[in-house]
Amino acid sequence: MQDQSVGGWLDDLASKSSTPGGGAAAAMNAAVGAALISMVCNLTIGRPKYAEFEAALVASLSKAENLRGKALLLAADDAAAFGRVIAAYQLPKASDEEKQARTMAIQEALVKAADVPLRTAELAAEVIGLARTILPGANVNVVSDVAVAASSARAALDAAVVNVEVNLAGLKDEAHRTAVQRRLEAASASAAAEADTIVAEVREKIAK
Repeated sequence: MQDQSVGGWLDDLASKSSTPGGGAAAAMNAAVGAALISMVCNLTIGRPKYAEFEAALVASLSKAENLRGKALLLAADDAAAFGRVIAAYQLPKASDEEKQARTMAIQEALVKAADVPLRTAELAAEVIGLARTILPGANVNVVSDVAVAASSARAALDAAVVNVEVNLAGLKDEAHRTAVQRRLEAASASAAAEADTIVAEVREKIAK
């Protein structure tokens, strides 16, 4: 993921292969949001006009760089996790023993497949939080990019939620399903609305 060109990755996404898919795309949207946070920080830090926000922006830059790296790893992890689900469904099922082994493999694969987009949703919420943090001190020349960062992270969040839910639909462990759903709700409950608010505030700033 780190070394592949954007065009090459999009070609893979558009191909007949099921990986990378929507989960990886969600993580890449989160990475785009984090990268834009970094850009705004880099174009604001060191400018006397924004000196009072310097410390917060430096801290946010470090966090954004960290989140971008994690998002790229999640994009790769999602493709691998989905590949394991496909492999589990392709296991033989001629005998009762094979059916039992196949069912267990599918359930284990679904648990891992739900975990990756869950972590993507949590990461996307963090990116939205960073957009909120840097907005007051962002260079006015790139304030629109704060909105785009929040919007990209919002898209990542929405997509990740769907990908968690599609994997939970086949999961038989009710306790695990409930635990995942609670984490998902905690990550997405206010973040999506916050992203929308950030976009609205930026548009208001631009209109003045």
